[in-house]
Amino acid sequence: MLADYSPISLREMDDVRLMNRIDTKYVTSLSVLPKVLNSLKSDYYMQEINGSRLNNYRTLYLDTADRAMYLAHHNCRRSREKVRIRAYADTQSFFLEVKDKNNKGQTKKKRIELPDVMAYRQEEGKKFIKLNAKYRPDTLLPSLENNFQRITLVNFLKTERLTIDLNLKFRSPTQEGIEKSMDNLVIIELKQQRYAPSLAKKILSKLRIYPVSISKYCIGTVLTVTDVKNNMFKKKINQINKIKDRQYEFF
Repeated sequence: MLADYSPISLREMDDVRLMNRIDTKYVTSLSVLPKVLNSLKSDYYMQEINGSRLNNYRTLYLDTADRAMYLAHHNCRRSREKVRIRAYADTQSFFLEVKDKNNKGQTKKKRIELPDVMAYRQEEGKKFIKLNAKYRPDTLLPSLENNFQRITLVNFLKTERLTIDLNLKFRSPTQEGIEKSMDNLVIIELKQQRYAPSLAKKILSKLRIYPVSISKYCIGTVLTVTDVKNNMFKKKINQINKIKDRQYEFF
């Protein structure tokens, strides 16, 4: 099914970076994904890297010792921030990112390329965090590791990007390396220019896949850290478990 899409290269993707955007997330099950892909293929390109359309990602999230960024999300603060290192296995590239979401739901992301995952501790990484994050670089520690595979779609108008994440695995670097997987879960994220119309929204709604507030960082933290405050996410995890086991009725 991935081969049915027209490809778009990384260089062409530069036109669709959408660093200042509106993000909408959706959750579904792996069994529903073929229906999603089949419904979108007439209107979207698929990113291809070195001949591959299913790309491997690794994320290392940073947080304070008391998990201030996690708790900001848990406590429903509308304005919040994430600091992370994103590793792209297919291109062997690494980026330090600061991602801010304001109280209007708008997301802004800034990033710099690093020589390796741990280079955020070096002078260039510290300077970037100091200039762009709300937290001092010397207060940030590895908080969660996340591995997944991603399919990236871009509409023909190049006004939106759709990422489809699957085969999610989480590991805590702070508690004896506790690992958890959510192999049947698919997280879809629509990234679009503000007020731009979206065909993907219409198609997902038709498939009864609706917007959900979800954070891979928060879910992974709840699954792998035993002593963290998590009461606000218990209902969310139960909902996600029901959705990821859904079967599409029309197959």
